[in-house]
Amino acid sequence: MYRNVYFVFLLAFALITGCGGGGSEQVASGSKRFTLTHDGVNREYAVILPDNYDSETALPVVLNFHGYGGRALEYIIEADMRPEAQSAPFILVYPQGSLLNGVSHWNASLPGPDNKSNADDLGFVRAMIEQLSENYTVDSERIYAVGYSNGGMFSYALACQLSEKIAAIGSVSGTMLDGTCNPSRPIPVIIFHGTEDSVIPYEGDGDWNSVETVLNHWIQFNGTGIAPANIRQNGNIEYSQYVNENNGIAVEHYKINDGEHIWFTQSTDSLNTSEQLWQFLSQYDLNGER
Repeated sequence: MYRNVYFVFLLAFALITGCGGGGSEQVASGSKRFTLTHDGVNREYAVILPDNYDSETALPVVLNFHGYGGRALEYIIEADMRPEAQSAPFILVYPQGSLLNGVSHWNASLPGPDNKSNADDLGFVRAMIEQLSENYTVDSERIYAVGYSNGGMFSYALACQLSEKIAAIGSVSGTMLDGTCNPSRPIPVIIFHGTEDSVIPYEGDGDWNSVETVLNHWIQFNGTGIAPANIRQNGNIEYSQYVNENNGIAVEHYKINDGEHIWFTQSTDSLNTSEQLWQFLSQYDLNGER
């Protein structure tokens, strides 16, 4: 559902994450900032390469999208996947959302009467992938999208509208908006959500789809079994996995009991979201299970 209250709700709880000026100079934490002009707007993104990057070897790419009001260069700290990028290795990218009424956002919906944004973020991601492929040696079969809150919503939009580019997605404290979702192939999906999320309620409300609704959508679309193939519990964390036995495509869910509207971390939630994301994503390419 793409209600007019969408941005009002998220603004009050947005991650305070950062962008920064243009060019490609070095910025914090070993990242390099790039700019491109798309749809008449200067767009930015930060790239973090593994220390052993070798232009002779094609690497996967993980695109990690900040929440509403976020600033990418600080979101690197909040949703830190740098250890995974170094050890895997893969190219890690933190894009910066454009401004809507002075606040950064991702347009996670197609044009429509309730869509307050006209930002062409799908086109921006296409252009960004193209520029990344020009600057680095990218494994085009293994480009993944993850995000927090509004960024998680946008990862679903990419699964729905850019399935020829995005191999698998992950959403943290986000939800999928109503609308057209006809990927050209099955999409592996992993979902992290807390039961005490006061911004995007786990059970849903008049503005947001519930986690169950989103899970059921992808279970049905991907043709997995309706009963979990794997269930386990560790403290307040419940894990469930649904698998299509023919192609290995899975839908996975981490339900964090008493969890709030955050990117879950080992120190506070006994859950390393970044590590679990990569373990899931790395199993897949555009053809399905690797």
